Amino acid sequence: MTVPVPRIDLFGSLLHLDPSGRMHVEEPTADTELERDGWLFMAAHVATGDDVHGDHWEIHTEADEFVACLTGGIRVILRPDRPEEDEEVIALGPGAAVIVPRGRWHRLALDAPGDMLAVTLPRGTREEKWTGAGG
Repeated sequence: MTVPVPRIDLFGSLLHLDPSGRMHVEEPTADTELERDGWLFMAAHVATGDDVHGDHWEIHTEADEFVACLTGGIRVILRPDRPEEDEEVIALGPGAAVIVPRGRWHRLALDAPGDMLAVTLPRGTREEKWTGAGG
């Protein structure tokens, strides 16, 4: 018997790639389990700083994170290792991407509404409130 292959709405779903090689689609929720095994693939429409969670720093301790700007514009901001150092800012326009190294604190800022893509292994992800201005 042939199993039907469903169409996936990338902007309304999370794609979970588990260690066995299986993929399944999930509805994104505020309490998406971050300690699971496997990678998460997420595409999102972004229109405000809230959509890119611009109010906090994030770190992935178990894997790198791939961040791509599909349309619009975003900045990936890497927190310096020492307070006297400057932040590293990587501007991404349509079709540009960056790989944030594992263990590197980062945040996103929105330059122009559009669409973005992120892929990472979420296990070990931590967040800290960003207390800066602007964004």
